[in-house]
Amino acid sequence: MWPFRRTTTLMESALFMGMVDCHSHLLPGVDDGVQTLEDSLQLLHQMEQLGVRRVWLTPHVMEDIPNETLSLQKHFQTLKESYQGRVEIQLAAEYMLDNLFEERLENNDLLPLEEGKRYLLVETSYFNPPMGLLSTLQRIQQKGYYPLLAHPERYKYMEQKDYRKLKQESIYFQLNLPSLVGMYGKQVQEKAEALLKAGLYEQLGCDTHSAVFYENLLEAKISKSTMELLSGLMS
Repeated sequence: MWPFRRTTTLMESALFMGMVDCHSHLLPGVDDGVQTLEDSLQLLHQMEQLGVRRVWLTPHVMEDIPNETLSLQKHFQTLKESYQGRVEIQLAAEYMLDNLFEERLENNDLLPLEEGKRYLLVETSYFNPPMGLLSTLQRIQQKGYYPLLAHPERYKYMEQKDYRKLKQESIYFQLNLPSLVGMYGKQVQEKAEALLKAGLYEQLGCDTHSAVFYENLLEAKISKSTMELLSGLMS
């Protein structure tokens, strides 16, 4: 009866049918995300039941979690050998723009997210931008990648003029679905809605860190008007 209601849960919305989830922490035991292979397989099975088509595993790479590319690839191969379901799984990474990233960028030691373009998923502190943010993003472009800024709605230091400036520099934005349903607070939700209405997002992800997180996301309510905006992003 969803057409006659103003809101529905995400689980009931059919949003996940055919979804490409560009941001997740499902690779087990490598960061603050899923910790066991069993939990990863359980989540992938749940995504399969929902109709998710493809999910990108994007473990953190930062000075505090200095995952090596080869190590991540080995962990990914183990998961691929264990998972026999229908969801297509791919490996990329979420890079904090810190000193370690500068080293990896210089050495071309990176895991891009290939989704129509050769994106590089990057993030900053939620509270303060790194020094020379724009110049760093431009160096990423010079290396042949398209910078994809993870969950820009969560950066407290950014305002509408900042988002517009980055868009003018061909910086791409990835929306966290939990932001739209208030899982990070009202302020983040309002920013996400404003950016979505302005058509500033290119990719969508759930940023799943655990089974509990995903269950809470599925049970969260979303409005029909927001769903209509999302359908444009996913088409």
